[in-house]
Amino acid sequence: MYATDTYPNLPDPMVQPEFYDSVTIKRGLAWLVDAVLIAALLVPVVVMTAFIGIFFLPFLFFVTGFIYRVATITGRSATWGMRLMSIEFRDSRGEHFDFSQAFMHTLGYTVSMAVFPLQLISIAMMFLTERGQGLTDMLLGTVAINRRL
Repeated sequence: MYATDTYPNLPDPMVQPEFYDSVTIKRGLAWLVDAVLIAALLVPVVVMTAFIGIFFLPFLFFVTGFIYRVATITGRSATWGMRLMSIEFRDSRGEHFDFSQAFMHTLGYTVSMAVFPLQLISIAMMFLTERGQGLTDMLLGTVAINRRL
């Protein structure tokens, strides 16, 4: 089976490999940037709660991260970290994400981050699949590609 059979509206990694070059590494770097940005967003939240929020820091990090990811991915199909790395998400039709796709992708990402074996499987899949898709990407039929400049 050829890659174009599964996702006919996405670039074929055999014909147009430039869309997938280094995307897995860029996703990892984007994740680091996003984690720092989310932590920075937490500082005013903790201050506004008169530092009581520090007792709920993991929960606040989860909620802030979820909102951050859904909002930024809905905006231009990429988080700020992904934009910095020049990558973006596309759905199976080759289009940018809408709100529901961004929400579902973020939910899948959150579940895979919360369950360690799923996280490992997802990371391995990014390195082993021809399009660099993680577990959530495979389930939703989405892909991260290098953005056209």
